[in-house]
Amino acid sequence: MIENKSPNRKPLIYYVVIVSAVIMLLNAFVFPALLQRQVQPVSYSDFLKMVDDGQVKEVQLDQDSEQLIFLAENDEGQEAVYKTAVFPDDSLRARLEEAGVSFSAQIPTQNNPLLSFIISWILPIALFSLLGRVLMGQMNKRMGGGMNAMSFGKSNAKIVAQQETGVTFQDVAGEEEAKDALKEIVDFLEHPDKYAAIGAKLPKGALLVGPPGTGKTLLAKAVAGEAKVPFFSISGSEFVEMFVGMGAAKVRDLFKQANEKAPCIVFIDEIDTIGKKRDSGSGIGGNDEREQTLNQLLTEMDGFDGKKGVVILAATNRPESLDPALLRPGRFDRRIPVELPDLQGREAILKVHSRHIRLADDIDLNEIGRATSGASGAELANIVNEAALRAVREGRDKVRQEDLMESVETVIAGYQRKNAVLSERERSIVSYHEIGHALVAAMQTHSAPVTKITIVPRTSGALGYTMQIDEEDHNLMSQEELANKLATLTGGQAAEKLIFGSITTGASNDIEKATKLARAMITRYGMSENFGMVALETVSNQYLGGDTSLACSAAYAEKIDDQVVALVGAARAKADQILKENEAKLHELAKYLLEKETITGEEFMQILNKA
Repeated sequence: MIENKSPNRKPLIYYVVIVSAVIMLLNAFVFPALLQRQVQPVSYSDFLKMVDDGQVKEVQLDQDSEQLIFLAENDEGQEAVYKTAVFPDDSLRARLEEAGVSFSAQIPTQNNPLLSFIISWILPIALFSLLGRVLMGQMNKRMGGGMNAMSFGKSNAKIVAQQETGVTFQDVAGEEEAKDALKEIVDFLEHPDKYAAIGAKLPKGALLVGPPGTGKTLLAKAVAGEAKVPFFSISGSEFVEMFVGMGAAKVRDLFKQANEKAPCIVFIDEIDTIGKKRDSGSGIGGNDEREQTLNQLLTEMDGFDGKKGVVILAATNRPESLDPALLRPGRFDRRIPVELPDLQGREAILKVHSRHIRLADDIDLNEIGRATSGASGAELANIVNEAALRAVREGRDKVRQEDLMESVETVIAGYQRKNAVLSERERSIVSYHEIGHALVAAMQTHSAPVTKITIVPRTSGALGYTMQIDEEDHNLMSQEELANKLATLTGGQAAEKLIFGSITTGASNDIEKATKLARAMITRYGMSENFGMVALETVSNQYLGGDTSLACSAAYAEKIDDQVVALVGAARAKADQILKENEAKLHELAKYLLEKETITGEEFMQILNKA
């Protein structure tokens, strides 16, 4: 990566030190010298001697300071200004007349008051103003804007021409429904006449909603690339300013630019930064900088003419936090979901990202797609890139299937910890733990088939894991399937207890998953006879982890806990029974895994089905 560095950029303190030093020198030497104009004090006796020698040309009495200021020749023969204190001397007048010296009671013109004012006031103010401009310029550059005080309020929106985006709908895979919804906008921008003929209006805005990494920004660029119109891109955080009113000014400037470039597309990423619900308790009187920016955005969306072809696209993964006024028809007319891809979509995304990767002839992207259920487009792109990097590390010029599968495991569980050393007892415990999971899963008819079992430690902290891959995606899961999944999660610790008579800390992640699943079965899925079809839990941030909170009384919360314990306990009892009935196979498979460290699903099933 090439970094764009400004050459010879001095640190800020450098300028402060230089200007301070200049001001100190001026105050110490230049200003006094200029103000004094070389007015040198002399004694009264020296003054009389200079009068007698004919050096004095003019004498003037300064009545305010009670001093005599006189013009005389110095030792070099040049005229200079001198001063001396007034001394009671009745003969002074006669002596001055005798020497031919003119005298008066006026202040000499050599001490210019205008020059004194300029030196005392104008010059210091100018120097400090220059210092302030230098400091402000350096601060603006360090804040990333590089703007002076007159440029506050500019939107900083990047105008990206069609040839610069380089993205079309062919570069977007796995989101066919979202592309279909956006193709109509592209068609309007390309052929506005046929829509105007029937009286139809272009939707002013479309909101792209979905989890991180699903391609919302990529879709917006593809719309601009397909329509061949200017593309404005700005993040919601760029509207948030330190100074009140600056965010609203940026919104005005952005829409002004958009109207000048129409038809065009304006894309606001992470719009929840400025589009959060307004709260009367926020700021002073409920009208803080963020709300002013939102109000200005609402006003601008109402004000511009949709017939010009200005389309507002926005993206967020927190739609529940947006203000209702932003989502009403006439502003964001369409809400386009950009969800995680299904199996077919994942396979298409893998094909797009592997177009420029040299793949072996026997690559099966369908298998990779089935192994990455729940992965986003960004994660799939990372998997392909990790596979290519692994092939380079292994000294090969093509990516093999094993590289892709290993990259899947890397994304799921982290890299292999090659330097991790486990004792023989720990390795044995991990082996029985993982075989316990696999055996319970295989003996249940509704469980996903076992694909891989390993006891090689990973950087995520896992000492081993069992990979299960469904033959196809499941949009619905029955109560029986979830109960089988609970039993599989408890199978690892059940095997430890059965063989070693004690349990370890290795089941912490299994316990967390089992508890979360059992609670969801009761509070969200209605799979409890005691509560039935009653929602006892709410989900917030569904695209950012799906945080949950109970929506019931404390009395019900205690009953829910009892039901969760009972449900997990029943699953554990089922796992105990399966392992006891197949204890011989448990020993045989664990011994084989301990020897090989990693076995495939085919090897596992061969031993399991062997008489």
